[in-house]
Amino acid sequence: MIKAPATLAMLGGGQLGRFFVCAAHELGYRVIVVDPQEGCPAGLIADEHIVADYDDAEALEYLSKNCAAATTEFENVPAKTLEVLAQHMSVHPSASAVAVAQERIIEKTFLRDNGFTTAPFFTIENESDFAEVTADLFPAILKISRFGYDGKGQERVSSIEEAKQAFHNFDAPCVIEKMLSLDLEVSVVMARNAHGATECFTLAENQHTEGILDVSIVPARTTQDLLDKAKQVADDLAEKLEYVGVLAVEFFISNGELLINEIAPRPHNSGHFTIDGCVTSQYEQQVRAMCGLPLGSPDSHSATVMVNLLGDLWFYDGSEKSVEPDWNILTSIPNLKLHLYGKDVARPGRKMGHFVVVDRKLDDVLSIALEARKKIGGAD
Repeated sequence: MIKAPATLAMLGGGQLGRFFVCAAHELGYRVIVVDPQEGCPAGLIADEHIVADYDDAEALEYLSKNCAAATTEFENVPAKTLEVLAQHMSVHPSASAVAVAQERIIEKTFLRDNGFTTAPFFTIENESDFAEVTADLFPAILKISRFGYDGKGQERVSSIEEAKQAFHNFDAPCVIEKMLSLDLEVSVVMARNAHGATECFTLAENQHTEGILDVSIVPARTTQDLLDKAKQVADDLAEKLEYVGVLAVEFFISNGELLINEIAPRPHNSGHFTIDGCVTSQYEQQVRAMCGLPLGSPDSHSATVMVNLLGDLWFYDGSEKSVEPDWNILTSIPNLKLHLYGKDVARPGRKMGHFVVVDRKLDDVLSIALEARKKIGGAD
């Protein structure tokens, strides 16, 4: 057990890292953030912010001498960095688990080889691999194997010819995956400790706009059987990965069947609701898991709806110059919790904050949240 006031290392300075710092501070820990961006959200509130790349030798040496444990806020931190730190401290999640999640070809292959259900897919590392792709796969989505997120690095294709052209445009290894008719998109955020004990949060129903998460509805509006099955699949996956930490598993529900879309070895955007709607947040669980503390209760005490606030809101009136939205529109709603990330520049598509509406009845919560989104300048 790593006890407070030990110092923890967070690799990554975005909003997920920022919420981790808040949770760690509340539990009495110090945090050193490593991120190459000056003034990043997590760096602004950390005890120290090292402005450096994640594989910077001096930064890693400093962390090795001053931190008791390390974690990451996103999967694109080099696995080698985690291996280096693991020689000197506790590191969760492990480099091996992160390596699976940060490379889509490895991830999809791992899921298939371990018996988890996914959409039909083929790996494309060079043009000759298209010879294996069958016509019934189309329409499909071609996804770049690394560094794709929020709809980036993806292209819908309706034929082999379109797929080949998209592959040439990406100029990188890809996965081509059959497009499915979806009933719902859902996600499970769960925590697992070093002894194999797990706690799963309530399933979130997710709605996306242009590949970016727009709204999460909790609890997901699906059957109890699928709720239970999704949690069991997440548990089984965490066990296969020998995972320690917070893990998010995104699912498609297609014709009543549950399929894994992708995994994230960290807290997740769709788990923001846990800050205001659960006994323990996903970020507190992250601290607890990495420090060997008992996991907290994941129980929800309210129905919740989370709405992302993108940089588009700063420009929604057509202005070329960003204009800060009138947050009083949101803060005047009693059951609404506003979270702004402290990012210095607003850009269309950039996640600048989110809000959560909490109450007893899901229908009421959803109605209030969607009306609030409309009032602040979001979609109807």
